[in-house]
Amino acid sequence: MSIRDCRHWILRRLDFLPDSWVVWIQYLIKTRHILHLKNPRRFSEKLQHLKVYYRDPLMRRCADKYEVRKYISSLGLDSILNECYGVYDHVESINWDSLPSRYVLKDTLGGAGLSVLLVQDDSSSNKEELRKTLNRWLKEPYDKKHTGREWVYDGHPHRILIEKYLESDASVGGLLDYKFFCNYGECKLVYVIADRSLGKGGSLGIFTPDFKRVKAERKDERPLVREIEKPASYNEMRAIAERIARPFPEARVDLYNIDGRIIFGEITFFDGSGYMRFNPDDFDKEFGDMFQFFYDEKWSLRPRDSK
Repeated sequence: MSIRDCRHWILRRLDFLPDSWVVWIQYLIKTRHILHLKNPRRFSEKLQHLKVYYRDPLMRRCADKYEVRKYISSLGLDSILNECYGVYDHVESINWDSLPSRYVLKDTLGGAGLSVLLVQDDSSSNKEELRKTLNRWLKEPYDKKHTGREWVYDGHPHRILIEKYLESDASVGGLLDYKFFCNYGECKLVYVIADRSLGKGGSLGIFTPDFKRVKAERKDERPLVREIEKPASYNEMRAIAERIARPFPEARVDLYNIDGRIIFGEITFFDGSGYMRFNPDDFDKEFGDMFQFFYDEKWSLRPRDSK
């Protein structure tokens, strides 16, 4: 059993503990900081605060990689959706013969690039190994709390989503991933990830909303070395991300840009499960200061537009 699997095994047997206890313990272990849950300052702390104190059913819907497509369509943004070949509850239901030679398999509840398979040549792929992996994804328990207490994933059944393979050019960094961090639909910061190796991360750069490089790095990611030019349609990408993120106190909207065509990736509400560390450390506080939350008279977190 891997260290990750062992950690998940332990955490799933701690379902009886309150979320606040579990995130406090994990935060201390992973960031080496004391978590100020009720008066958060750091960005990483504010993500823990949202885990424990904020519940919006739309977030649960958007956390599912298939269901989120319906939300994107409701905004009139069908044009940014990647082509979907199907979503399946059982591996046996997949009609492999109907698929093109290149496609992508995803767990609808997968995260961190750990539940994604890129099939670049269907004729040479080992279908038996694919089936084993997919069945392992489907067997993931959903009657247990998420190990990071990311409640948006609780209670969902795992399904297999098959999408079009997005072509990329390795000479310019591969499939560049633009991640827009928004506060009630206002972009505050952008990550750009290049040279990604599936399941092993990529090189990450941090940019301001107007695409100026920030002098800060994530300690758990390789720093971005190559120069990334601002896409010609960057302002449109930002506007789309802000529109998608408008209902949420914090949301990360991932977009791709392939030859000028903007393609939706996913929405994430707890980037890195909120256990990231920055260099310099103070940038975590600067990042956190960018996010303003709204509370009602009982000091409960609420959507910005609610009364």
